[in-house]
Amino acid sequence: MSAIRRIAKGLWDVSRKGPVLEEAQRFLLLSIVIGIFAGLVVVCFHISIEFLNWNTIHYLGGLSDAWRVVWPALGGGAAYLLVYFVFPTARGTGVNYTKAGVYASDGYVPFSSVIGKFLSSTLSIGSGNPMGPEDPALQMGAGIASLLGRVFHLTRDHMRLIAPIGAAAGIGAAFNTPITAVLFVMEEVMSAWNAGVLGSIVLSAVSAVVVSRWFLGDDPLYSVPEFELTDYSQLFIYAAIGVVGGCLSALYTRYATQLRGRVLKQKQWVKFLLPVTAGLFIGVIGYEVPGILGAGYESIDSALHDRFTWQFLLVLGGLKILTSAICLSAGTPGGMFAPALFIGAMIGGGLGGLADLYWPMPTTSTGGYVLVGIGTFFAGLFRAPMTSVFMVFEISANYVIILPVMIANTISYQVSRWMQPDSLFHILGHQDGLDLPSVEEQREAPVLRVEDAMKKDGGRVVPATGATVDEALGKLDQDGSAAILIDSSYGRWVWVSRRDLERAVKSGQGAELIKHVLQTRSVIRTYPDLPLDQALRKLGVYPVLPVASRVNPNYMVGTVTLADIHRAYGIQAESEN
Repeated sequence: MSAIRRIAKGLWDVSRKGPVLEEAQRFLLLSIVIGIFAGLVVVCFHISIEFLNWNTIHYLGGLSDAWRVVWPALGGGAAYLLVYFVFPTARGTGVNYTKAGVYASDGYVPFSSVIGKFLSSTLSIGSGNPMGPEDPALQMGAGIASLLGRVFHLTRDHMRLIAPIGAAAGIGAAFNTPITAVLFVMEEVMSAWNAGVLGSIVLSAVSAVVVSRWFLGDDPLYSVPEFELTDYSQLFIYAAIGVVGGCLSALYTRYATQLRGRVLKQKQWVKFLLPVTAGLFIGVIGYEVPGILGAGYESIDSALHDRFTWQFLLVLGGLKILTSAICLSAGTPGGMFAPALFIGAMIGGGLGGLADLYWPMPTTSTGGYVLVGIGTFFAGLFRAPMTSVFMVFEISANYVIILPVMIANTISYQVSRWMQPDSLFHILGHQDGLDLPSVEEQREAPVLRVEDAMKKDGGRVVPATGATVDEALGKLDQDGSAAILIDSSYGRWVWVSRRDLERAVKSGQGAELIKHVLQTRSVIRTYPDLPLDQALRKLGVYPVLPVASRVNPNYMVGTVTLADIHRAYGIQAESEN
């Protein structure tokens, strides 16, 4: 570790002594480095999962049926013990603890969580447990970024942004989709749209995907057939798939978290046995239906090419719902990203195949419904509708699919919210003692702007010519403000305080013009569309601000004071009560 620090410090010093780079430019450069390292780690992660899967489920499982049943139990139990005794920071799916690093630890994500996630998720997923590698890869990327941020001695503000950058790199390399990675991190990890860090997130995700494709090839996770919308009446079928996906995701969230809540109340020795018991259950089901084992990429690919009947697709989706919920509640390491895609794909394909039997208008193949269904359960479970839409578009590279996907995913999202107000990760966070922000809170929080607080009358403004001290003070007495604006024409305003006006009256200058007896001070303008917090910063210097029109900055549409902002936020009304 000391050698890495010396090399990093040397490179950082060279960048400072060489061509001068601003802090933002160095941050962008570091984002690319984060993407490269995260991509390399995720490549090793994929290889280790495939290696273990081949040597357990395929090779040893082929020698004995008993091994095929036992391996998920052994892998799940070993992974749980590894997390509990050696790497406690690697608990959960990875998303919430990455968010905790952003909002509660100034961007600190321990590097031990990277090692723990790598080993435990490899054991769990590689031995056949029906979880996904994307969420663990997200936390691994965040941990790598946090380490590099500490090595390069980033400021606290940049350290708070470094974990999402690494998270995007991790999930981008794991899922081989940079746009999806960027949107998922902005919606789920940051829970807000931050333009200041967007460029860095994009760079890290793209560089990680480039590294992943360099070693693992350019082929996507799924071989997607050409999608065609043969008749617009099919949109009703896609809408129905969205309704079912939303209902199932809400029910899944409700009952999986309730089951997990009961597990958390059990004694510790019971918790040790639960991943093993869940693994045995998975092994028994996987013996008969091997398609539900692991992340399930191969099964989704087969469904996309119409290799399953619609009845079997519904069976696969139902079994994945059951098995992934059991593993989630039992604490089996792994993520929910891949299971959500699997469930949505199978349910969408099954319902679409069923509709083909009775729908009177022309329809597409079952694979088309599988493709559209991929994002429905995801949108309802994670409450990330934007990510779900662009994810399907990115893996299909087909503009025609945008409309069906938007209809199905938006309906699923709305139905899920109506049935279950809180998302899966939000409830899991509360169960783990975390209170983290969600993107839904950001969407629903009202954004107050200057126009919501400003006064539109001219009670705080007097003309530069002809305004006496007495007239200005009289206006202030009616309004109660601490200062008054003087219109100097041509979009220039100055201000005078109430105290100066009162002093002028006491000295017998009340009938005099303001410009003759008092020294005015300049003031900067604000605009109606700006957030109130920006006006609040300016009001720390100026007692009153002119609010100018965007289309004619020389024209004043109102004024705003600190008291106006208090009223907009309800502070004054609350104090009076």
